[in-house]
Amino acid sequence: MHLPHLGERLRAHLCPRLADRPPQGDPGVAAELRELLDARVPEGLRLDEAAGLLHAHPAHLVRAFTAAYGIAPHQYLTSRRLDRARRLLLDGLRPAEVAAEAGFYDQSHLNRHFKRLMGTTPGSYVRSAPATAPS
Repeated sequence: MHLPHLGERLRAHLCPRLADRPPQGDPGVAAELRELLDARVPEGLRLDEAAGLLHAHPAHLVRAFTAAYGIAPHQYLTSRRLDRARRLLLDGLRPAEVAAEAGFYDQSHLNRHFKRLMGTTPGSYVRSAPATAPS
């Protein structure tokens, strides 16, 4: 028997109520990581850098964030970049400009993620958006 499995079995035997509980996230560190990601949408944040800033192990950050928000930190950052890209596209910027402003490597990187999430390309998204009335 492997040592980790032995530890799990001992915990289950010695503390049965604790063994029945699902693993708990760390909502405090998850919220702090989310704030860091929100503050650095275009430039991004490496996991090891976040770990240093929050004094937590990178794996703990990923587990806590995923438990709190249901998605991994990288997926969250990509979705925030896509939100920013949609706003910039609707403001009239060209897709190549939007890619750089939103934090994507290039226009094809933006197109790939945009199409996967939105089901259309950035150019088609802009053409299909309703025109806003002048104020």
